[in-house]
Amino acid sequence: MANVRDLKKDINFVLGDIIEAVYVWQYTNTDKDTKESEAIIDEAIVVFDELIAKVNDKKVEDKKAHFKAINQELETKGRALIEKINNLS
Repeated sequence: MANVRDLKKDINFVLGDIIEAVYVWQYTNTDKDTKESEAIIDEAIVVFDELIAKVNDKKVEDKKAHFKAINQELETKGRALIEKINNLS
């Protein structure tokens, strides 16, 4: 990871792509209920807010380890959200 700006961009792109994937699913499945898909969007927004708050935390001792943990959390939570999208029926 090069810097904080890149980490923020990664968070924005990953979660933005997940939300976009949900919208595509909704568009292609207009006959299905959108309650579950809307919940995924809401969860993605919450994850975004949490991760950005962690990135902006200035009271961190080891910044490199802190940002690496945030990057790992983004990957874990992003995969979980993608799995939820794949399980929409």
